[in-house]
Amino acid sequence: MPDITVSRNEDASRYEIHSDGTLAGFAEFERRPGEIRFTHTEIDHAFQGRGLAGELASEALAEAAASGDTIVPYCPFIAKYLTEHEIPGAEVRWLNS
Repeated sequence: MPDITVSRNEDASRYEIHSDGTLAGFAEFERRPGEIRFTHTEIDHAFQGRGLAGELASEALAEAAASGDTIVPYCPFIAKYLTEHEIPGAEVRWLNS
C-alpha cells in the first residue's frame, strides 16, 4: 500500500498529494482577504483511478475550513466534491449566488 501524503505548498499556491514521495497531483488556489479560491485540480494520469483526487480535496477543504476562510470553488471538481461531501465548518460562496 503506497504512502499517501497531502501538504500545502504556499510558494506554488497549491495543495499537493504525493504517493510514496512522488507528486501525484495538486489543487491550485488563490488567497484573497477572507477567502480561498480553488481554481484547478489535477491528478497525473499514472495515478488516476486510485481515489487520490477525493483524498486531496478532502484534506485541502478541511484545512481551508479550519482556517475560517470562505471557500470559493472555481474548479469544477472541487465544486462537485462540495455538493457530495460535508466539510465540517466550511463556509462556501458559490459563484452563481
